Amino acid sequence: MTLDDFEKSLVEESRAREAEESRKRRKHSHHHHHHHHHHRTHEKDLENRHSKYRKRHAADRSPLQQTQDSQREKLDQEEDEWVEKPVTLSNTEALLKAIDTQNGEGQLQRDAWMEEPGALDIDYIQRGGKRPTEPIKAIPATAGTEPKLHNNELNKQYFQDLTDGKDMPDDAASKSSQNTIDFTFGDSGSRWRMTKLKAMYRRAKETGAAIEDLAIEQYGDLRAFDDAREEEVELDRRTLYGDGYVGKEKPSGELFQERKLDMGVPDKEETSVSVADEGLSQSGTVDVEAAPVPPALMDQTALNRLKAQMMKAKLKGSPEASTLEMKYNAAIKVHGNSSNSQTIVLGAMHNRMLTGGRQGEVKAVENKRGRERGLVEDNEDMSIEDMVREERRTRNQLGGDGQRFAERIAKDAKFDNDLDYLDENAAKLAKRVQKSEINLKNMAVADFRKMNRILDNCQLCHHEDSNTPPVAPIVSLATRVFLTLPTEPEISDGGACIIPIQHRGNLLECDDDEWEEIRNFMKSLTRMYHDQGRDVIFYENAAGPQRKKHAGMEVVPLPYNLGETAPAFFREAILTADEEWAQHKKLIDTLANAKQGLGKLAFRRTLVKEMPYFHVWFEIDGGLGHVVEDANRWPRGDLFAREIIGGMLDKEPNVIKRQGRWHRGEDHRMEAFRKRWRKFDWTRALTDS
Repeated sequence: MTLDDFEKSLVEESRAREAEESRKRRKHSHHHHHHHHHHRTHEKDLENRHSKYRKRHAADRSPLQQTQDSQREKLDQEEDEWVEKPVTLSNTEALLKAIDTQNGEGQLQRDAWMEEPGALDIDYIQRGGKRPTEPIKAIPATAGTEPKLHNNELNKQYFQDLTDGKDMPDDAASKSSQNTIDFTFGDSGSRWRMTKLKAMYRRAKETGAAIEDLAIEQYGDLRAFDDAREEEVELDRRTLYGDGYVGKEKPSGELFQERKLDMGVPDKEETSVSVADEGLSQSGTVDVEAAPVPPALMDQTALNRLKAQMMKAKLKGSPEASTLEMKYNAAIKVHGNSSNSQTIVLGAMHNRMLTGGRQGEVKAVENKRGRERGLVEDNEDMSIEDMVREERRTRNQLGGDGQRFAERIAKDAKFDNDLDYLDENAAKLAKRVQKSEINLKNMAVADFRKMNRILDNCQLCHHEDSNTPPVAPIVSLATRVFLTLPTEPEISDGGACIIPIQHRGNLLECDDDEWEEIRNFMKSLTRMYHDQGRDVIFYENAAGPQRKKHAGMEVVPLPYNLGETAPAFFREAILTADEEWAQHKKLIDTLANAKQGLGKLAFRRTLVKEMPYFHVWFEIDGGLGHVVEDANRWPRGDLFAREIIGGMLDKEPNVIKRQGRWHRGEDHRMEAFRKRWRKFDWTRALTDS
């Protein structure tokens, strides 16, 4: 027999055994059910006979007995159904009790978890009474703010006295220790500090802000700013007096003390005055109230913050509201009376567009946008007086009618550059673009600020407000014009510049007196260079009138052979420099006009000051001129003339293209030039007389 056969035989035996057991269980259950059913049938027959007997004798029974019989019948019907007999533990408990009695115990002991109350017996809702509330203790405002000292603190007594409110000695040493100076004048960080100071000065000029506000923003306080100023003065003194000068090494604070005196802030030594009186002892002192410190000048942001604090205090009903209101009113008063106000007042002398009114010249635009912005348009029903007044105010403006026509085209979104469109819209394009009063004022203010910025940075202007001479060295000074040296590197050695003292956009703006002195310098320089055996040419580059540069005439000495061929060089360069097709003549021969009868007025009568131009003089009376129509194609700065002259003199490209600036201080070329110029200086007659 194999293993598989053995396993199959075991499975068959187990199945046969299970089938025999199930057959016995079914037989036993059938016998029990039949016996029980027979017993219940016999009992029901007995009950039926009794009920019939009670019904038959019901008439002879009393009502009480009938009610009891009906209740008994109901109970019999309920018990007629088969139910299992409940298990009673009376016998088991008696047996356990007997066992415990034999063991010497009086009663049965249960486990602890069995004696605990059930889940239904526990009340999870707290229905107890209110707990007694404890009285709230007042916590002082200074709780938790007391200073806590470490065990190793060295200054325990000092902090303890400070906590107790005792007076602390206010000596000068403690004050000076807060402003310790950790640098000396001229050390390694001196150059950085001076650069920082100059940058702040330049920022104040550009923005127009108060120097004190910028100093507080840059340095944190005015004392550090005054220390930097003191260092600047000391370094200037060292440069002026040389190596033998012995001065200060560190800031002494004298400038800061002067500032405090100017502001009316007395020192602490002056706040108490000793009084020798019979009623007081010799050591008695009377405190004098310090002078009220004027509030510092605030910017608009600081004023807004202060006003917000004042409004919050008023809304909350804070007692500080009145103090903040007084502080705000004082700050507003100082801000309104400050000399650094941003309000600019311009009159007719600053801008011609602000002269008189424009009644009759323009009319208001009667729509919502026009009323909101104050827009105006050209008045087609102008009288002769209105036309004359407008012509006087707007003539000789930069750009002229061409610029106004360009503005009209720029505002036309449907413009098409063809003759048909121009013919159909001739009336619309002929209208002038009239600016509103607000735009005119804004333009005047912008021009005024731009001109002030140019004047402040001009190296050829004399600054009268600070009594500062020009940065360029002055060789000879007349009443309206002065002579200076050109910037380095020079295109030709021994050159000069003739500069009007008044800031002019070009030499055509100069009056007759200025031109008389300019011609005197031209004659004297021509004699000087002829005495040296050289020829000379003069030129002016006024190709950028919008930049408002200081006008000047450049003087360039040349050898005699190059002086004779210079007109040919400039003629060829001018013809190839600008556009091929132009509205003006490419060459304007002022020398020929001077020989034809205009004389010394040939230059001033041929060119106009409103147009950008370039002019070169080969003689005192005239030369060649050119009107620059496309400024973008014209070389920047003074490069046009330098390229021509540098090519004639065979100069290096780095010398030609490099255009330097003047620097304040003594020029090493001044002494040699003055020796040569002294013999021909015509301004000596002014000083000698």
